[in-house]
Amino acid sequence: MKTDMLSSKETQAEQPTGRKSSSRRRSIIIFTVVSLLNVGLLILLWSQLTTPAPGLNTSSVGDAPANANDPLIGKPAPDFTLAALSAHVEPALHLASLKGKPLVINFWGSSCAPCAEEAPLLQAAWQRARAQGVVFIGIDYQDTQSDGLSFLQKHGITYLNAIDANGATAINYGVTGTPETFFINPQGVVVATMRSELTAQVLQAKLALLTR
Repeated sequence: MKTDMLSSKETQAEQPTGRKSSSRRRSIIIFTVVSLLNVGLLILLWSQLTTPAPGLNTSSVGDAPANANDPLIGKPAPDFTLAALSAHVEPALHLASLKGKPLVINFWGSSCAPCAEEAPLLQAAWQRARAQGVVFIGIDYQDTQSDGLSFLQKHGITYLNAIDANGATAINYGVTGTPETFFINPQGVVVATMRSELTAQVLQAKLALLTR
């Protein structure tokens, strides 16, 4: 009788130990599964961040960043009428009056260092491209007329320039800083943009879109 009682007590003593062991294994399994799920989610998130969105053009023209996703591409260039930036009395510059001609519109500022860097490049490109009917327009963004004229004289700029004193035209073009350049075909449609400083290679490639 005593032996049976002892066996019963031993069996009862072993049961909690078994339950604890089983519970521990279950906890380890759950922890492992949760950890693996977290790692999987992190990997998925990282891949989404490093993969270009579908349909985004990641190619480039020369060393220019791709701009096929620029909202102005394929849209009519916003019209404007601006006061001419000139030492002489000149009529206001009205974009609509230039329809039918390929255009390069460059937003710049007299205190903008990259604008000063690309100014000789734009002047030289205009000297070559005007024989093909390309019109260059510089737009001095939120500047004074005196500072703008000093900039043109210093860098020998002779193509058309206007002044956007209140920045309204720049807003219509989505300009967030200078320099920014827009390439417009004879139909008045924006075919390319460059929302940073131009290089000779980039400028040549984008001009080719207007003259081919």
